[in-house]
Amino acid sequence: MSFSKGLPTMILGLLSPICFIPTTALAEDETPAFSSDPALETNSRYGLFNWLDHRSAYSQDFFPQPLLLDDTSLETDGELEFNFLHTQANARRSTVATAEIQKSFGSLTLELGLPYERDSDSGALSRGIGSISFGARYPIYQYVSSNRLLDTTWGIGTELGIPVTSAITSNIELTPKIFNDLKLGNNFSIQSVLGYSMLLGGGENRGLHTFEYGCAFAYAIPQSELPLPGVQRFTPIFELVGETELNKDESGQNSLLGSIGFRADFRPIGDLHPSLGLGYVFPMDSGARMEAHRGIAVSLIFGF
Repeated sequence: MSFSKGLPTMILGLLSPICFIPTTALAEDETPAFSSDPALETNSRYGLFNWLDHRSAYSQDFFPQPLLLDDTSLETDGELEFNFLHTQANARRSTVATAEIQKSFGSLTLELGLPYERDSDSGALSRGIGSISFGARYPIYQYVSSNRLLDTTWGIGTELGIPVTSAITSNIELTPKIFNDLKLGNNFSIQSVLGYSMLLGGGENRGLHTFEYGCAFAYAIPQSELPLPGVQRFTPIFELVGETELNKDESGQNSLLGSIGFRADFRPIGDLHPSLGLGYVFPMDSGARMEAHRGIAVSLIFGF
């Protein structure tokens, strides 16, 4: 993949103040009053070194599932996902369809994904099952203000991709990550991920290291504010997802994709909680433009 140099530093410089530095949230008129009793705040702490907080929105299904960015929130129930991403640039077409299941055990969330990939470029075609992915994430530290309008969670995660067919990839991929879920006010959220990808094994890309980063900005609108039929919550989402190669021939080259779309969480059907996400994908730099001029992302989730 081709990338443009120097952009990740600029992007992270622009995003870090809002992604990773807690800011003061202004109270809204309709916001209920919360007690600022220090004793109540202390009693809400739990986990290693009392770094976690029962009041955090992280465990209350507040953060939406992004369309391009890796999921970061706690799955309080089991979740079955079907994701579809199609991009095209001139004669090149790429399609990835993924089935994934997630389940939490306490504060630990585990996930298993199986993708099917199809790539074509000027008549050349490759297709098959991609790398089976095993993932885990865990919150490490949480801060919740006394009025709960500022709520941030830092956590760690990892993902292991094991190749199935050499037609798609023959390298094992290991990606440790850190993430932050930030809630500002009653509706706005920012989910951020930083990862370090390493390709292992005997493939031609063996030893390639890549820095991965991204943010998802969302504004959750409950049914009381937007009464769409059958929809409990409607969430517009804007995402930025990029990667920078750190070694080999294209060291320092960057690719940045953007996505604008929404997620609609529907009313439960029995024990199932359906959710639909839809987004338009577009390149943000010359590196991404070589791989994708446009695309579409679809996500269908069933919580159980």
